[in-house]
Parts: sequence; C-alpha cells; structure tokens
Amino acid sequence: MINYILKRLMYILIALFVIVTVTFFLMRLAPGSPFASERNFPPQIEEKLNETYGLNNPWYIQYKDYLIDTASFNFGESMKYKARSTNDMISESFPVSLTLGIEAMLLAIGFGVLAGVIAALYHNKFPDYLATTIAVLGISVPSFILAGLMQYFFAYKLGLFPVSGWKGFNYSILPALAIAFSHAGFIAKLTRSSMLEQNHSEYVKMARAKGLGKWTIVFRHTLRNALLPVITYLGPLTAGVVTGSFIIENIFAIPGLGKHFVQSITNRDYTVIMGTTVFYSIILLFAILIVDILYTFIDPRIKLKGAKK
Repeated sequence: MINYILKRLMYILIALFVIVTVTFFLMRLAPGSPFASERNFPPQIEEKLNETYGLNNPWYIQYKDYLIDTASFNFGESMKYKARSTNDMISESFPVSLTLGIEAMLLAIGFGVLAGVIAALYHNKFPDYLATTIAVLGISVPSFILAGLMQYFFAYKLGLFPVSGWKGFNYSILPALAIAFSHAGFIAKLTRSSMLEQNHSEYVKMARAKGLGKWTIVFRHTLRNALLPVITYLGPLTAGVVTGSFIIENIFAIPGLGKHFVQSITNRDYTVIMGTTVFYSIILLFAILIVDILYTFIDPRIKLKGAKK
C-alpha cells in the first residue's frame, strides 16, 4: 500500500508539472494583455504594470518564476483586484464552494443510489420506468436551465427559498439541488446497471435459494459490489463540485471559487486563472487517488498494483 501511494504521488507531481506548464503557455499565447483595456490606461502606465507583474521579462524567466511560486503554493497577486492575492481569494471562496459541493454530493449520492437500487429491484416495472425517466431527465437537462426553473417556481412564484445570495442554509438548497440533479441521474444509471449485473450472479441466486428477502440481499451482498462503478465516478465528481460549479454559482450569486474563476477569465486575470486551475487540478488528482484506495476497502479482492501482498 505504501509503495503504491508513493508511486501515485510521483505520478501526481508529474501530472501537476504538465498542467502548470500547459496553463502557463496557454496564458502567454493568448492575444492581448490583462491591462490593455483597463480604464483606458495610457501606454506608460500599462508598461509600468507589465513591469510590476514581470510580463516584460523573457518567457523563460516568467516560466521559472511561475514554477518556483507554484511549488511554494504562492499563486501571486491578482492583476485586477488591488491588494488581493490569489491565495486569499481561494482561501475565502473555497469554503463556500466546499460547503455547497458537499451538500450537492450527499444529495446526488443518496438520491442516485436509491433510485438505481429501486429501478434494479423492480426491473421492467413502473418503479423502474419512473426512476429511469427521472435519471434521463437529470442527465439531459442542463444544470443552468434547471437552476433558472427552480429560481422561477420555488423562489419567485412560491417564495419557498431565496432567489440568490449566500446568507444561510436556505440559500444553499436550490443551488445544491441544481448541481446534484444531473449527477444523481448519472449515479442512478450506473447503480441500476451494476445492480442488474449483480442480480444474475451465482451468489445472489444462492442467497435467494436460502430464502433471504430482496432488500436483505441488497444490503448484505449486491449493493457493496454494485457501488464500484459509482466509486469510480466519485473522483472527478468530488473535484468538480467542491471547487465550485462555475455556472450555478454565478446564477445564484454565490461567492464561491467558481465565480472567481469565471470572472478571472472575463478579466484576463492571469494569476487567478492559473492559480485556480492548479488548485482544481490538485484536488482532482488527489480525489482520484483516494477513490483508487477506497476500492480495496469496498472489495478486498482488488489489489493495488505495487502494493505489498
């Protein structure tokens, strides 16, 4: 296990190096300058700003400085917000995105697994058709359309929830549901397919021959094996929802990391773009590593390559 983790950490470092390099050169290849249209600055002030942020240095000097700063987790000062560093913006906004993401994940996993299990247990019956229809709608309907519909009906028309903002738990319900709905549909489809496959296995037939009820078989036998595809999906899902759903946070005016990322692209704020991209990549890579390790706890038959037997 230790050997496997060390090897994966080495791969993570290599992947981060590639991501940092690609992000840097993509930003440098983009036409224009972050200060080109800022308040119609005269050329002298724009030149001074470029010098302050090191944009006048040769590309290899900028690349070296960027690698050193990234290695020390210093993502630099924002080019658009005065006296604000990228690290401060991440530390302020990430807890908001994390709270919203955890809530959305719990909803997606809970509803998705439940719908998938019900669909599999009542295969080709009304509960299966209903759960499958809801799952397909969840996958098909874009989250921003669902968010707008929720705002209109549940917030504006019925007044059950706030339209936007972030001032308490009530403000998180609609955006969490908007994020969770599509993921829940995908999880439901994965769970249903995996459960149907497990239901035809020999150990399930043996359990039925012993007279065990269908729900007893689910919780004691099939569900644990059926969750393996869901666990695989949780890696990118975790990174995606806890670092901020860009569109949803903007629709609901939530001060999360996704909002800063979108604004940084609009503002051509190089330091914030690169900092949030690297931060997102770190969470994604470690989430995938944790998921791979979880396999061995869910199914002891799985052995990690490189781990000691």
